Amino acid sequence: MIAKLRMRLNMNNIRFRNKMLIMYMLSVFIPVVMTNVIFYSITADNIRHQKKHDISLAVKQIRDDFQDQINAAAGISTVLYNDTLLWQYVRQPYDSLADYVEMYNSYISLMLEKYSPLYKTIQSITIYTTNDTIIYGGRVQPITDHIKQQGWYGRVIEASPSAVAIEKIESDLPGKPDTLSLFRRISGGEEGDNQPILLRLDFHPDLMEDVFRNVSLNGTLYLLQNDHLLYSTDSAATEAAISKPARGTLVFKESFPASYLMNWEVVGVFKEETVLADVRRSRQFVLYFAMLNLLVPTLIIILFNRSLNTRLIRILKQMKRVKNQTFEPIVEPETRDEIGQLTQAFNQMTLQIRRLINDVYVADIQKKELELKRNQAQLNALQSQINPHFLFNALETIRMRSLIKQENETAHIISNMAKIFRKSLTWGRDWVTVKEEIDLVVCFLEIQKYRFEDKLHYSIDVDPSVEQALIPKMTLQPLVENASIHGIEAVKRSGLINVSIQRTGDGLVCKVTDNGGGIEPDKLQALNDNLTQSEEMGEHVGIANVYYRLKLFYGDAVDFRLSSEPGVGTCVSIIVRESDGQAAVT
Repeated sequence: MIAKLRMRLNMNNIRFRNKMLIMYMLSVFIPVVMTNVIFYSITADNIRHQKKHDISLAVKQIRDDFQDQINAAAGISTVLYNDTLLWQYVRQPYDSLADYVEMYNSYISLMLEKYSPLYKTIQSITIYTTNDTIIYGGRVQPITDHIKQQGWYGRVIEASPSAVAIEKIESDLPGKPDTLSLFRRISGGEEGDNQPILLRLDFHPDLMEDVFRNVSLNGTLYLLQNDHLLYSTDSAATEAAISKPARGTLVFKESFPASYLMNWEVVGVFKEETVLADVRRSRQFVLYFAMLNLLVPTLIIILFNRSLNTRLIRILKQMKRVKNQTFEPIVEPETRDEIGQLTQAFNQMTLQIRRLINDVYVADIQKKELELKRNQAQLNALQSQINPHFLFNALETIRMRSLIKQENETAHIISNMAKIFRKSLTWGRDWVTVKEEIDLVVCFLEIQKYRFEDKLHYSIDVDPSVEQALIPKMTLQPLVENASIHGIEAVKRSGLINVSIQRTGDGLVCKVTDNGGGIEPDKLQALNDNLTQSEEMGEHVGIANVYYRLKLFYGDAVDFRLSSEPGVGTCVSIIVRESDGQAAVT
């Protein structure tokens, strides 16, 4: 299992195109994507934090601007609060109206009106008093029952004289905007003081507009007092937009540090998609930049890959053609890189192989053809003779016996002779069935038995399953003839020739056995050496011709065995392995 895994992980087993793809993924695609993702994440985080920081600073600036205006009004109230002469004039009783008018025009009016031109955010300054000797009007107003019923009046009276209270006064008249006012108690409220005096500074109605719109922010700003909405840049806004902000919104809150603005805060509500618009723009920039980073290396790698892979495939296809014996060089412009050098070396090798084929292989084929023609000539010489002595003797014997005995069996012998002549001289086929070969052998043995009568006996043992198997023509007849002439005729006793063809585990086994004189060991050794080592047939033409023809047809699929013992007999065995040879064809 580990060996298979190592083989799969071995880079040498991966195709070149896949190697280039892996290299592209590991060296270009994944690093570029990861780098841009990390870069975008960091950039987006930085932009998000920066935008939030900028908005927080803007909201804080609005708070500070608003507080500066309140602080200026509080400072004026402090100056007036510390003006004892002013409050003495307001508190003292006047015997005549002329005295009050003179005092009002000479001091009170000037004192209260001089701050409005300097501070545009202060619309008016009013004093509330219960002094009945004063002619109410202008900057001095009486404390009436209506005033006492106002919510701010009770809070101001209960506060300490030094405390500053900021109140939003709702307008009684339709269409008139509400007023933001600063209140401060000058006197009254303490035990024994039955003459309360209140100072009121009304801010200009445009104060909120000026303060809350001096920064360009794409959102809604709120001014809250104890979570109660005092002002909003969106006229349709309510407290719910702050207490329950919509999904995808950012809320920024800034409280006031001044004691008289305690529980006041400026709240900014912004849509996240608007605030993070720059983040989206940076994302598009990163995306385009990543596409550019991927496109350029991809085009370069494709060009290099095409330059390498196309030429390698061309070489591989040409090498496969060489495997099929097509020795053609690769036709392409000469290049100087390693693949170009490989192509040149391949072309040189191909031309050299083709030259060697023409010089060596063709010459070898011509030599083989000459040897084949030579073997064919020897075979033809063998076919043309089939031992003329045998034919002449046989014919002479037939002639003499037919003259003396006048027997009818002469016709049978002549018929056998005719068969032998017909089969031996007809060579249109190289292969015959076992049955056809046995018929030829029987004809020969019948003639021999006719010659030697009781001196010659024979037996034929053929497995019926091999009768239609194909073997080379004239395979057994020369061996039977050799056993008759050199084996039986050489002894005086009665002789036996046995022909056996069987199918065994070794293959097709053909045996020709005789009980003749046999062969001396040294002659048998010389005969075997001549068969396996020499191309010359020598004097044993029949056996040598059968051996060479079997090797020609079967090659290494045939075993030719010759064994003999003097005075006992000779056995020739032919074993054809049917899985390799043509003897198995039926």
